[in-house]
Parts: sequence; structure tokens; C-alpha cells
Amino acid sequence: MENIDNIPELMADIGCRAKAAAAVLASASAERKHAALIGVAEAVWNTRADIIAANAKDLEYGREKGLSDAMMDRLMLDEARIQGMVDGLRSVAEQPDPVGEVIAEWDQPSGLHIKRVRTPLGVIGVIYESRPNVTADAGALCLKAGNAVILRGGSEGFNSSSAIHACFATGLRDANLPEDAVQLVPTRDRAAVSEMLTMTDTIDVIVPRGGKGLVGLVQREARVPVFAHLEGIVHIYIDEHVDPEKALKVVLNAKTRRTGICGAAECLLIHEKIAKTIGQGVIRALIDAGVEVRVNQALGNIPGTTPAQGDDWGREYLDMIIAAKTVANVDDAIAHIRTYGSNHTDCILTEDADTVQQFMNQLDSAILIHNASTQFADGGEFGMGAEIGIATGKMHARGPVGATQLTSFKYLVTGDGTVRA
Repeated sequence: MENIDNIPELMADIGCRAKAAAAVLASASAERKHAALIGVAEAVWNTRADIIAANAKDLEYGREKGLSDAMMDRLMLDEARIQGMVDGLRSVAEQPDPVGEVIAEWDQPSGLHIKRVRTPLGVIGVIYESRPNVTADAGALCLKAGNAVILRGGSEGFNSSSAIHACFATGLRDANLPEDAVQLVPTRDRAAVSEMLTMTDTIDVIVPRGGKGLVGLVQREARVPVFAHLEGIVHIYIDEHVDPEKALKVVLNAKTRRTGICGAAECLLIHEKIAKTIGQGVIRALIDAGVEVRVNQALGNIPGTTPAQGDDWGREYLDMIIAAKTVANVDDAIAHIRTYGSNHTDCILTEDADTVQQFMNQLDSAILIHNASTQFADGGEFGMGAEIGIATGKMHARGPVGATQLTSFKYLVTGDGTVRA
């Protein structure tokens, strides 16, 4: 595993096998894909003790590397999280099969009948960090959409991902589908990532899921098309017309429920008219919950806060830290988000419908939320069963990328001896 001498040869072989598997999957029946995913879910649950044992090795590796508490939380699997993984696999299995869905259908005066139908993308390469559950989510969604997938998980989660991947081999084999449909790169060597980024003959799209460093590397070096899953610099704007109870409940959940996920709030923008009342109450509640609040000068008189530095704006902490500042109005909030945001997820808390409309219309984040926690920025919470990431680009897929977003389309054109004049 660790001592693979020829990484280019290894990756070329994985790519060729994935391409062959994709050709089989493209015409596999919905029933066989469903059976495979149910089989994977059962295998994950039946081998949960093995997965937790493998995860213990990863946690030890993470501690030795000095991972933060938030990153360790992302890495950790327990029985409850494995149950969530199983539920996600079953949810994806039960969704309608997107392949072959007729998106549009029409007749032309020429006599042609035209259909636009969903078709798999082919082979997807997924490069991700830390979270071993991505192995299950990405494998399931790619399989559901008729794609083969090459998974290159983070070095920290190597053992957990390997144990989860073994369940895919079982499910695929039992459903009489090629095991090569879901492959895990069997090395921590970073050279494998560089190879994936240039495998234009065998990989159709790359999905990076991780921090700014990983996504930046992929976007700079990839010759294969990329679905960018950029960092989540998530803002919450508390308007002057906010309901105080909703503000307190939503902000606390958005920041503290799980700090290490991309939907966690990282910056609080507070209308200056409520800074000394509702705003102060929210900040005090965050501090009481153990959050370090880094504030601009206008909020600096609140006990327990820390003065913000220039680089605190536009920063993804993934930790019990949040930046907070006052803004003059919704226009000021929008300007700040446009400057420092990452087009991932942004939220407004207000009871004023016109202000909501302006916020929603003038910002172009992949997900915009009104009066609800940003922790809902998740494919599972959108009814997709799972997600392969939150795409922040504007081409093809945006927001949570589920099975449907992992398809393209083709045109089926029918005539009856029809010729063009």
C-alpha cells in the first residue's frame, strides 16, 4: 500500500479499469444499482466494528499530526455516525434513478421528434480531506448516477476509507456490477493526486472537497474539468428588523453545532441600530458557549470579545471562533459579503420581506438562507440523500451536488426517413 514504486502506472491502471466499468454502469438497470447500494449499506452496518477499529488508527494518526479539535471531529466515526452513513446510502438508493430521465421533449416542423435525456458523466475523480464519510457519500452518488468513481481520500482517513470502500466491493459484486466502478486510490502518496489531475483520457471530471489549499492546487494544476467545492466563508447578517429569539437560536446553531463543516458560520454582520441590544445579546451567548468572538471597534466594549485583525474577514476558521462587525444597513452587509465571501452559503435574519428580497437578489452565493441555520447547507438536508460537495462555481452544477447533478444529457432525435430541405 505505502510502498508503491510506480504511481503513474498505478493510476493509469485504475483509470483504465474505471473507464471500462463506466461503460457497463452507463446501461445498468436502476434495479441493479439499487441492489448494489442496499448491499453497501448492509455491509457498512455489518462491519461497523471493523470500521470503528480502522477509524481508531486514523484518530491516532491525526493526533500525532496535531490536527485541531474540529478536524479530529470531522475524522471521527462512532456508531451514530455510521448509522447516519447507512441512512444516507439507503436514501440515495431509494431516490429516482436520474439516468434516462427525459428533461425535455418536443416535435419540430421538419418532422423530427427530439428528446433531451440524462446520461452519466462517465468517470469522476473525487479528491477529499479528512472526512471518511465522503467515501460513502461520493461512492453512492456516483454509482446512482451511473458513473464510475476514483476516490482519493485524505491521508488522515486512509484506514477508515479503506474499510468503507471494502463495503462497496461487496455490494457491487453481489449485485453483479463491476467492482472497479468504485475504486479507492491505495496510497497516501500525494503524487497520486497530481496524476489524477492530468488523466484526461480516463477521468471526465474532478471534484475536490477540502480546504482552500487543496481546491487551489486542483484548480491550478487540473487539465480535467473541475467542480470546485471552495471553502465555506459563511456570513450571517442580523438585520434591524430581526426577531431576537430567532437570531439567538439560529446563530448559536450555525456556529456551534459542528464547527468543522463547510456550512458553519464564520462571520456575523450586525446592523448598527441593534448592536447594543440584540447584537450584544447574541455575542454574549456565543462567548458563554465557548466561542472566541473577534470584533470590530464598534463591538469592542462587549466583555470577553477580542479585537479583530485584518485577516479575520474572509477567513474560514472551522473552529470555535467567529468574526463579528457592525454594518450600516443591508447594502453594507451585501458589499462586505461580496468582498470577503466565497459564494458558498450566506444567511439573513430579518422579518422584513423587502430586505430579504434585496439580499436574495443581489447576492450570488450558491445557497442563500433566510431565518434558518447555515448548517442546513448540506445535500442530505436538501433531500438529496447525500452530497459529493457544495459546488461554488457557476458551470454545470451549483450548491449541493447530488446524483442528478452528476449527470449530463444527450439528445435523442427520431425521424421517419426525414431529410433536410
